Amino acid sequence: MQSADLIGRYLSRTAQSNILALESLEMNVSTVFTGPLLLVQLCISTIHSFFASVLGRVFSWTVGTCTGPSVNPDVNKANPDAVTPTSVNYHFTRQCNYKCGFCFHTAKTSFVLPLEEAKRGLKLLKDSGMEKINFSGGEPFLHQKGDFLGKLVQYCKEDLELPSVSIVSNGSMIKEQWFQKYGDHLDILAISCDSFDEDTNQLIGRTQGRKSHLNNLYKIQKWCQQYKVAFKINSVINTFNVDEDMTEHILHLNPVRWKVFQCLLIDGENAGEDALREAERFVISDQQFQEFLDRHSSVSCLVPESNEKMRNSYLILDEYMRFLDCREGRKDPSKSILDVGVVAAINFSGFDEVMFLKRGGKYVWSKADMKLEW
Repeated sequence: MQSADLIGRYLSRTAQSNILALESLEMNVSTVFTGPLLLVQLCISTIHSFFASVLGRVFSWTVGTCTGPSVNPDVNKANPDAVTPTSVNYHFTRQCNYKCGFCFHTAKTSFVLPLEEAKRGLKLLKDSGMEKINFSGGEPFLHQKGDFLGKLVQYCKEDLELPSVSIVSNGSMIKEQWFQKYGDHLDILAISCDSFDEDTNQLIGRTQGRKSHLNNLYKIQKWCQQYKVAFKINSVINTFNVDEDMTEHILHLNPVRWKVFQCLLIDGENAGEDALREAERFVISDQQFQEFLDRHSSVSCLVPESNEKMRNSYLILDEYMRFLDCREGRKDPSKSILDVGVVAAINFSGFDEVMFLKRGGKYVWSKADMKLEW
């Protein structure tokens, strides 16, 4: 038993050291090379996944061999002051095929957890009180052409029996076959659309080449109706669309919710020296945002989110399953829930539960309870 424990700890430290070294290599390579960058990132991501998988197996083996069955680190841990992760946003990938100028979760790494490790983390969250999971990115349909995402969606609905499973996507990579395979397990699909003018979407970066973002939006809305998935629209209001009147299009598409966000700056993501985006030119004032809301006051499904409401009212997990604290205007990560459990990690999330409820974060989010006419 002692030898097994020592070997396990040695392999654990070795795997962690290699993962950190690979992260450093990836960041250094990205600042020097442009041509072979994609190939190098692919290799690093593959090795990343290998070490993460080995690390997971080592922990499972040492615990199972020496002390009996694996135990959820949060089970039987009495902490009346702990935050319950009722609704969690899991950004499992940072990679995206769009280049939205204001993006506040950019492609700083190419890492994606192995499927079984991601499932293990989701189970920890469910055991800690999670009722709703929202998968986002990056573009979540990009990794393995949406199959990885589909398996997570199916696991959360079938195995974990979560009341609500949702996705936020730009819609460019969704195929009807995905709905046929996984649609029954999905409650809500939110498509990001910032303008109903194709030229404006081009200016924002909400496009890939000359493909029509709006054609995809309308096509997906019909698929959602056909496969009984609640349809939602997210829009980021910025200098390029703040004067637009979207009322007619929103009423025609008839989403269950239209989330309207004020463009937000996050240091290290879309602002500051280390950022991959420069979003300062997209920022609007509080007054401009309110004028946009007033113009669309007749739209009953509109749910506004100002910078004040949005900044600390989301529980965000990054690609390593670390909670991200945005209180200082940047994203400071906790330790991964896979290493320290949900209770220990969530204490560093900066989550404002009062603002979460104030902005309407808790709503009817299971399609079984929406009583929609399909």
